[in-house]
Amino acid sequence: MGIGDKISNTAEEAKGKAKEAFGDATDNERMETEGKAGQTSANVKQAGENVKDAWKDASR
Repeated sequence: MGIGDKISNTAEEAKGKAKEAFGDATDNERMETEGKAGQTSANVKQAGENVKDAWKDASR
C-alpha cells in the first residue's frame, strides 16, 4: 500500500469521527450518521489495501 493511500484513509476516518462527534454534540442525527458512514468507508478502503498488500507479499 502506498503511503499516500494510508494517509488519505486515515484523514477520511478522522474527518468522519469529527463529523460524528459534532453531530452528536449538536443533536444532528444526519451529520452523526454521515460521520459514521465516512469512517466505515475509510475502514473498507483500508481493508482493501491490506488485502492487496497481503496478496503482493504472498506472490513473492
